[in-house]
Formats: sequence, structure tokens, C-alpha cells
Amino acid sequence: MLEELKRTVCEANLLLPKHRLVTLTWGNASGIDRAAGLIVIKPSGVDFEGMTPDDMVVVDLDGNVVEGSHRPSSDTPTHLELYRSFPSIGGIVHTHSRWATIFAQAGRSIPVLGTTHADHFYGEIPCTRSMMRHEIEDDYERETGRLIVETFSRTDPSDVPGVLVCAHGPFTWGADPIEAAKNAVVLEEVAFMGWHVVAIRSDLEPIERPLLDRHFRGRHGEDA
Repeated sequence: MLEELKRTVCEANLLLPKHRLVTLTWGNASGIDRAAGLIVIKPSGVDFEGMTPDDMVVVDLDGNVVEGSHRPSSDTPTHLELYRSFPSIGGIVHTHSRWATIFAQAGRSIPVLGTTHADHFYGEIPCTRSMMRHEIEDDYERETGRLIVETFSRTDPSDVPGVLVCAHGPFTWGADPIEAAKNAVVLEEVAFMGWHVVAIRSDLEPIERPLLDRHFRGRHGEDA
């Protein structure tokens, strides 16, 4: 079942340790087959080393396991909430990559300070608000997804394919799992550069809108 998607999701997962975005088992990637209404996701607690497509878990949009010998990632409810709310995305990645997580733990969005950022994210990479006690004590992982959706109430998730969950870490997405993983790589690099730029110039303003437009629309607009 969904053998090609399993291979793609496994490949996306294996890109995370390759690019040093995960420590131990702290991260996961998933992909969706919208026609089938099924998601393929990394299993919970399974080490990336030696992981194969057969280890992937298939779940439906209600989170029920359809196929797989492992439990799905504990972040599955967050992924499901994003797939339900962002119909344009086909893959999601979650990591605790160091520099992006530093911004998340500080509760700070990453401003657009240069064209590397502008090539991939059409504006700041937002940090969510802090979760309220009832959200934490309720269905925590699902509420995390709802919090991300709330943060994007006025932002197109295709324009800004990533978010920082306050005190937690980054999520990225894309048209497919591989694109989501690449966006995770870019987000981490942008966070690394952003932290150091702010350390040097705390008064620096984001780049001007024409420069942002030129770079993002040049890569993602109709004439890209």
C-alpha cells in the first residue's frame, strides 16, 4: 500500500540526520495521498539509522493505523491538523534543529534580513503564541496543529512554508515530503544566519519589500 509514498517519506526522513537537523529520534517527516485520504509517517521512537520504507506507518485522516508494525509518530495529530487545514501541502517535517529551536524557545519570529531568506520565505518565519494551559492539558499534539493554523490565519502557508512553535521547535511543509525536508534545511540555515546578524546588529530592519518581492516572486511567481 502506497509503496512509492513510503519510499519518498523514508527518503525525506533520512535527509534530516544527513543535514544534522535531528538528534537521536527528535524529528519526523510525513506525506499525504489526498486521493486515498491516507498519510505515511515515520514510526515513533525508531532510530533513523537503518530505517527503511517498510518501517513507515500508514494512517487515515482520523489517525487510525491502516498499515504498519510500529506506532506512528507522537506528532501525528499535529501533521493531521495541518493536512486538513492546508490543502495545498503534500509533505510535513518536524525537527528540533538547533538554531531554529533557539528562536522558538525565545518566542521570536525570524525576520527577513537577507535574500537567502527571501528566496524561500515570503516574509518573517512566525513564532506562534504560547500555548494556554487548557491546550496543553487537552489533546496537546492536535492543539499544536491548531495553534499553527491560527498563526497562519492571515498568511498563505505556500508563501511561508514553515513555522516556529513557541518553546518547542520548527515545522516545515511543501508540495511533497522532499520539498518539506529541503525547507527544513533552509529554515535552519536562515535561523543560524539570523541569530548572528541580530547579535551583530540588533537595530537592523528587515529588507525592503521590493527586494523581498524580487527574490521570492523570482523563484515562486508565475514567471519563475
